[in-house]
Amino acid sequence: MNDFPSANPTQDADLIRHIEERALFARLETVRLISIAKTGHYASGFSCAEILATLYYGVMRLRQGEPDWPARDRFLFGKGHAAATLYPLLADWGFFDAAELDDYTRLGSAFGDHPDMTKIPGIDFSSGSLGHALSTGAGVAMGTRMQGNSANVFVLLGDGELHEGQIWEAALGAAHHDVSNLIAIVDRNDHSLDGHIGGVTGIEPLADKWTAFGWDVHEVDGHDVPALLTLLRGIASDTARTRPVAVIAKTVKGKGISYMESEFGWHLGWLAEQDELNAIEELRNNA
Repeated sequence: MNDFPSANPTQDADLIRHIEERALFARLETVRLISIAKTGHYASGFSCAEILATLYYGVMRLRQGEPDWPARDRFLFGKGHAAATLYPLLADWGFFDAAELDDYTRLGSAFGDHPDMTKIPGIDFSSGSLGHALSTGAGVAMGTRMQGNSANVFVLLGDGELHEGQIWEAALGAAHHDVSNLIAIVDRNDHSLDGHIGGVTGIEPLADKWTAFGWDVHEVDGHDVPALLTLLRGIASDTARTRPVAVIAKTVKGKGISYMESEFGWHLGWLAEQDELNAIEELRNNA
């Protein structure tokens, strides 16, 4: 079981509300942090806010204030450019003082646009160049298993990241070695920096591809917290599984801000003062 960092909810209805509130918190903090940096990845973070909140508050085995607890579940962020959405959750877990985020991206700050595991407690993998997280995650999962550690290893991938050949090499290797404690989640928001995924390089039929590579595959609405919670908890608690698991989470890039949902150019951007206030209001109204 998790040690929940805030309300410590024990009933499913309370837990779902708590996760949804933490997803909103992560989005609002993303806006605040990007306001400090004057540029950042709003849309990429917004598409995976519910996934991150569900993992950190409802699924992953963690201990409050102990980022290096050996028995913890591991999390690797393939799409690390959305780290501004993850950092506030790590602070909420007491892995570092939340006030450190007030200097986000400033000279001397540990917190950059991409996460650095050598500087930030709670970061299990330094990501930047896309495509490496699944390979590393497979290695971490195999290593924990060899040590007799029952930890699950979660890897969150962008769907544009699946254009990288190393992803599929890792998928082959993980299935060959029956790395059953490895759980990959694809943030299937259908867009990348270069535009619509299908227009850049098509990846469908995606579920069939993962199945053909030897993985167990599930599909879910990546913004539906009850569905995410049920599915991910079921996978994480299934000690009888024998293969790695891929979860295709269908999401909307820029979820919560109407114009970001319809304009892929918000992969990277910055909001002027009034636009920021309007965005915060819209996020709160859509929660």
